[in-house]
Amino acid sequence: MNSKTARLFFIDAMRAWAILMMLQGHFVDGLLDNAFRDSSSNVYTIWKYFRGITAPVFFTVSGFIFTYLLIRVPQKGFSNPRVKKGIRRGLQLLFIGYLLRLNLFGLLKGQVYDAFFLVDVLHIIGLSILGIVAVYLLTYKHSRLLFPGVLFALACILFAFEPIYKEWTYPFLPDALANYLTRSNGSVFTIVPWFGYTAFGAVLSLVFTRFKDHKQVYNWAIPIAALSGIALIFYSSPLFVYLHESTGIALFNKIYSNNYLFIRMGDVLLVFAVFMLIRQLVTSQVVLKIGQNTLSIYVIHFIILYGSFTGLGLYRYFHHSLSPAVVIPGAILFMAVCSYTSLLYAKHEDQVKLKLDQIRFLTWTTLEASFYFLKAYVLKLLKGIRA
Repeated sequence: MNSKTARLFFIDAMRAWAILMMLQGHFVDGLLDNAFRDSSSNVYTIWKYFRGITAPVFFTVSGFIFTYLLIRVPQKGFSNPRVKKGIRRGLQLLFIGYLLRLNLFGLLKGQVYDAFFLVDVLHIIGLSILGIVAVYLLTYKHSRLLFPGVLFALACILFAFEPIYKEWTYPFLPDALANYLTRSNGSVFTIVPWFGYTAFGAVLSLVFTRFKDHKQVYNWAIPIAALSGIALIFYSSPLFVYLHESTGIALFNKIYSNNYLFIRMGDVLLVFAVFMLIRQLVTSQVVLKIGQNTLSIYVIHFIILYGSFTGLGLYRYFHHSLSPAVVIPGAILFMAVCSYTSLLYAKHEDQVKLKLDQIRFLTWTTLEASFYFLKAYVLKLLKGIRA
């Protein structure tokens, strides 16, 4: 592989790390007995902190990869093939997100449960991709700094004003739409503020693309990412205290009181720095394949753990009931099963898609023939009645 491709190995490795962290995080959080959730335990506290890093890393890397592919082609605007692919991808993720929350038993009863309308990771990534495409189309004719400038401004605004809009519940909107904006109905993620991480990832991608061919790119990128991350983690809160005391603006004090968004962005930058530093050590094909197949891994884990389509998942039978002695090896096995199944699917993806196409064709042909047969039968029946 050439050097340009190799430079993105660390991104695939980050995605692999993030999806594996997500798998074990969901498994442990969903099945561990509440009696063992001890905040005074250093092990549990460290696990909980790293679990909190997973989603910001995943969203940021998603924005990074999509934007990298979007701007690497010479075409601009609607002529850019990545625009149409991005729109399709965004809609696909939204569709899969809803599909995973569909309960077939409920459908057979003529019911669509409220959980179907809740918003999760795939919904937000899909909508975020559509958002990045929209910003790109609105700015590509202008200065090349406008695209990253708008994305960066959006991320900062979403992070800064989170203490205000997080209290809004949007009672005037249907739940299906309100769930994208508020967690009051049970949504796991919302487009605000989480689009901020995807937008920030897009900005990092634009900066990376600008300097990726520079010989000293990593010698500069690693310390800049690490120092920026440390600054956000340890000094963003004191900064907001200072701004509050200097200006008297209450918003700065509210940000300081729950400053998790900027701190998590610092964590993300540190993760970027670490994976750039060890980029030569994370070139295992298994790791890279896992990083390249995060969607199928996510789908498989959702079916096994939460029981998509049937409701018959591990979560239903072992919810908050297992001890660490069972949960820890169980989480390792869960990660291995989901990853192996996904890689097995990727290996035979073409054959699987061919079989699915054949099934769809046969199904459609059968339905079409049945329709014409039924139509002919009804017409014959009507003629008999008239006679």
